[in-house]
Amino acid sequence: MTHRIAIAPSGFKESLSAARVAEAIAVGVRRVIPDADLDLIPLVDGGEGTAEALALAGGGRLVPCTATGPVGDPVPSHFALLGGGGTTPGPLTAVVEMAAVAGLALVPPGLRHPGATTTYGVGELIRAALDAGARRILIGCGDSGTSDGGAGALQALGARLTDRHGRELRRGGGALHELEHIDPSGLDPRLAGTELLVACNPYNVLCGKRGVARVFGPQKGATPAEVELLSAGLERWAAVLTRDLLPAVAPEPEKGPEPGPGPALATGVPLDLRTAPGTGASGGLGAGLAAVGARLLPRYDVLLDGLDLDARLARADFVITAEGALDHQTVRGKIPAEVARRAQASGVPVLVLAGTIGPGAQDVRAVGVDAYSAILPAPMTLVEAIGRSGELLADATERALRIMALGSRLGERAGRYAPSA
Repeated sequence: MTHRIAIAPSGFKESLSAARVAEAIAVGVRRVIPDADLDLIPLVDGGEGTAEALALAGGGRLVPCTATGPVGDPVPSHFALLGGGGTTPGPLTAVVEMAAVAGLALVPPGLRHPGATTTYGVGELIRAALDAGARRILIGCGDSGTSDGGAGALQALGARLTDRHGRELRRGGGALHELEHIDPSGLDPRLAGTELLVACNPYNVLCGKRGVARVFGPQKGATPAEVELLSAGLERWAAVLTRDLLPAVAPEPEKGPEPGPGPALATGVPLDLRTAPGTGASGGLGAGLAAVGARLLPRYDVLLDGLDLDARLARADFVITAEGALDHQTVRGKIPAEVARRAQASGVPVLVLAGTIGPGAQDVRAVGVDAYSAILPAPMTLVEAIGRSGELLADATERALRIMALGSRLGERAGRYAPSA
């Protein structure tokens, strides 16, 4: 009997793309089950590799450009263009991957101070997409190295942010507590006729106990004192955005059933920029873009469109997914949890392979993961692990499948000698 195995992994940050992760896992599978029927489904979550993956999937192309990086220096970047004629009808769509211009990988380790990093380049990419003729822009959020609430992006799009003395606010989330006024009169007028869609993790909110500065600030290099300064700044940012921008862009409430969970702006209901789902995406970029009319959408509803993922998982006998780190955040909207949730609906077992396993990893069983395993066979440096990640994934896949095969043989042997009824 031919085994049908779906391989639906995330990429490994600063290491392998999702496509290369899937290929490495396939190598390991072939060592144990040479005739397996493999369905490779590399997945993206809005972070690194999103623009390239969607361009490949949709017959689009990458447009190279240079923009302002997270620490203020020019960096080589890109966005994707899809549709607009030919075999893909509809308006010209651009995919702006914020990680390609403001991602953590672009922040040198010695400069990882989220109070100083900026999303200015994200606004520049949006303007470049508008210049290219796009009137539908999808912004992928993930892997950010910023915590400025999208202030830099709005500055690049023409908004003027000033303090109580009327001076231009310096870039970075560390200055947001000084914000007094936002003048939107200089915003690019093309935004009014453009559909902005933000693919974000709805679990990420701007403010409060689970606000983005407190949850992700330390990962980006913030000290405890800096976390509190960033939190206060984002509170101020939400208040001034709501006062100065939302009244001008909030759509009229739509008649119909009460909205369910999910970003409020997408349903036409006035948005609470402090706590609405997705407002904390990419260091608060979601809130800043929502204030100029963007719709915040659960990322997998947008990014997995067209993959027929549910049907492909249901056809499989077994699913393997993977991610760089498996921990308490995995169940809060990461790819392995999404894959497991969808596979569980069809009763398909799921194995997760992870670069590291941290506190809270066991929580993934509640969302449909049957087993998980780390790929590192022995202690090694991060540099070595990154350099050998493809090899380590293939080897870990082989080990996991051989253990599964042993368990199957033991089950068969136990059944052979079980007393008959």
